[in-house]
Amino acid sequence: MISRRHFSAFATASLATAAAPSMAQNGRPKLALVLGAGSARGFAHIGIIKALDAAGIKPDLIVGASAGSVIGVFYAAGYTGLQMEEVAMKVRDADVIDTAANTKRGLVGGEALQRLINNFVKDKPLEALKTPFIAMATNLKTGDPVQLRIGDSGQAVRASSSMPGVFLPTMIGGMELVDGAISSPLPVSVARQMGAETIVAIDVGAAPQNVNASGIYEIVMQSFEIMGQSISRLEGQKADVLIKPAVGQFSSSDFSNRAQLIAAGYTAGQRAIEQIKLAQNGNYKKRK
Repeated sequence: MISRRHFSAFATASLATAAAPSMAQNGRPKLALVLGAGSARGFAHIGIIKALDAAGIKPDLIVGASAGSVIGVFYAAGYTGLQMEEVAMKVRDADVIDTAANTKRGLVGGEALQRLINNFVKDKPLEALKTPFIAMATNLKTGDPVQLRIGDSGQAVRASSSMPGVFLPTMIGGMELVDGAISSPLPVSVARQMGAETIVAIDVGAAPQNVNASGIYEIVMQSFEIMGQSISRLEGQKADVLIKPAVGQFSSSDFSNRAQLIAAGYTAGQRAIEQIKLAQNGNYKKRK
């Protein structure tokens, strides 16, 4: 008899292997962009993407966790950094927050975020996005990382961003999924497994700054930062280029600093352009 655990493992493997993204086959190194978790600090990803756009650098694969999945799905759908910045400055908290009713499992339902994402990507599923994209989530029962590559884009981002205690878990493929930041806050290994030869990883995490965390959201965010530091540090070492924008002065629970975070990301992105080009050329020479 197949146990629930075996079924869960089978479902996880199915989600991770079905419709594997195809990488570019145009003679240049295959480039993956890994967007790490960071809640509000995730706005810095947009600034870095703006710098990549200006330099004409375009990834063949995008992998995102938590806040990185939100930015990543827009990028994979074809939005430029500038277009994402315009969206970020207009979206209100009320557009993504819907109160969960009659439950003790979370404060936010997550359906509003799912609808918002699907509206902006025109209801395209993950496998139909312009650039192959993987959203990382965590199996609540086993703690295993789950790669979401096919299906409802909004639902995948919702799962990847479902912070336990704040958002309700998201049910996909028979699994209850929660925030990807728990198991894979900077999923460089996933990009490498997909065959990417040059990996640019963006780590928007920082040492805990909020010494007076008083509310439940602030406490949860501070806990996430503490948990994710060691994992992100190890994963970052596996990237060809690691970009760490100067965002430590901004709280991960304060969404009012969007413009400053985007600007910090742009500065960091500009500084990394030459390093990215050198990494691409180096990998190309190794292949020859």
